[in-house]
Amino acid sequence: MPKLGMEPIRRDALIKAAIAEIGATGALEVTVSRIARRAGMSSALAHHYFGSKEQMFLAAMRHILAVYGAEMRGALVMAQGPEQRLQALIRVSFSGSNFRRDAVSAWLNFYVMAQRNTQAARLLRIYQQRLRSNLRHALRPLAGTGTAADMAEAVAAMIDGVYLREALGQGEPNGARAEQQVTGWLRAALNKRA
Repeated sequence: MPKLGMEPIRRDALIKAAIAEIGATGALEVTVSRIARRAGMSSALAHHYFGSKEQMFLAAMRHILAVYGAEMRGALVMAQGPEQRLQALIRVSFSGSNFRRDAVSAWLNFYVMAQRNTQAARLLRIYQQRLRSNLRHALRPLAGTGTAADMAEAVAAMIDGVYLREALGQGEPNGARAEQQVTGWLRAALNKRA
């Protein structure tokens, strides 16, 4: 007889194990049994909760996006004015809870998965639309409506590019350096307009 209340605990353990395994290997080629072993359970139980490795990985990305979204909402609530909003958007993108080796590997694999999986493509599209919308909103008072859209696209592309570069790198990602690079470019672009 299954233990009542264990499902959320086991699902969470499997999600965290999936993120850790993808981070360790850098690819989605990890097996369900390897993920289950890391979570301390059988692969049959992992399949019971998620049905497939793909569904497990989608749940892992939803978890990563939920952590990112909660941190972003908190930072934006504290921001006063468009400059602080911009800084919050960039800072959270490279914070320690979001810009770590396993999460960076998961993001890279998420982009690949989105090319062939409609659920992943939908999640990615939602994330991208929200990021660009927040960037445009913060940039409008500083750069004007037309330029804000172009600059938002550029900043979003830079954030994605830094993640890609880090996914291909070695060692632990340096969030402070990444934040400085994107912020430095943005300041220079805004000063050029002035």
